[in-house]
Amino acid sequence: MKKSLIIKLRIGYFLFTASMAAMVSACGSGDGQSAMMEMPPQETDFVSLNEGTASFIESYPGKIEGSVNVDIKAQVSGYLETIYVKEGDYVQKGQNLFRIKGDVFNEQIKNSEASLKSALASQTTARIEMNKLKPLVDGKVISEIQLQEAQAKYDMATAQVAQAKAALGSSTLNANFALIKAPVSGYIGRIPNRIGNLVTPTDAMPLTTLAEIDQVFVYFSLSEADYLARKTASGNEIISLITADGNMYPYKGKLEAASGNVDQNTGSMTLKAVFPNPEKNLRNGGFARIEITKNLNNVIAIPKGSIKDIQDKYFVFKLADSNKVSMSEIGISGSSGNFFIMKSGLKPGDKIAINRIDGLVEGMLVAPKIVSLDSIRN
Repeated sequence: MKKSLIIKLRIGYFLFTASMAAMVSACGSGDGQSAMMEMPPQETDFVSLNEGTASFIESYPGKIEGSVNVDIKAQVSGYLETIYVKEGDYVQKGQNLFRIKGDVFNEQIKNSEASLKSALASQTTARIEMNKLKPLVDGKVISEIQLQEAQAKYDMATAQVAQAKAALGSSTLNANFALIKAPVSGYIGRIPNRIGNLVTPTDAMPLTTLAEIDQVFVYFSLSEADYLARKTASGNEIISLITADGNMYPYKGKLEAASGNVDQNTGSMTLKAVFPNPEKNLRNGGFARIEITKNLNNVIAIPKGSIKDIQDKYFVFKLADSNKVSMSEIGISGSSGNFFIMKSGLKPGDKIAINRIDGLVEGMLVAPKIVSLDSIRN
């Protein structure tokens, strides 16, 4: 009996507790709903959009190359006899750079000269024989066939003379190739070989490199989408260079196409920026950063603080009818300081919220206050 009474008391206490919790919850819910209904519209600043001019900067890493880059390689095989220059020297076109030991080439010249003299002597003998037979044929002392044979011997001797002259010319060229001269003016790169090393035309590594840097090319890549956007954008561009030490290069450049094709592996296109280099401060093989400043006309710029980023998509809150806000997706083409340049989703006359962005939701009632976009810029 006592046990049954205890069970009934526990059940009664549980029912009482549950009913009280339900009442509290109901009261709280009603208060929350009424509080939201009674909450005054949130005062929010809006700007009215219009078209204007804007500028923004795109930055790309680049590699510096001289306007002329020449690999200096041996054109004949031999032992390196003399090195006339040092790494980093500036040389003029035609200046001596290297000499390959030329004894073998001199001997080839002598041999070719001797062969030419022999061929010339044979040609002279054949010509004398031919001339001697001509009157005999005219006098019908000998047949014309003998004269034709003599003519053929003379033609053969003449051909041997031409062959000997070609061999002499080849030997002379090889001897001249033993002395390697600068094909252009520029700076000498690394010299991996030393005197006494055997060098050949098939060596993978050149004797040195020669870079002309009166003007330099800075190669960089940009995506196909960026390339197409740059081509279709109205306005003009200023091409600047930031050197490896972070300083702005004093001369402006111009853009040229380095490749007419999109790289299928990377989906990018290679461009080059051409810069004058009168002080020779920019060197071949260096690295720099290209900055393209675009000045655009008839564009819409909005403050960066007015954009909400959700899963790599961008949204703004427009002022809609009855002072309610509408959440709209937009497209961005670039940035300029604290502003984004619009690509899609907005038009002149639209009013967008610029503060309290995190507290706004779709369809929320606000108390709009229109402010000037110029006041934000300032």
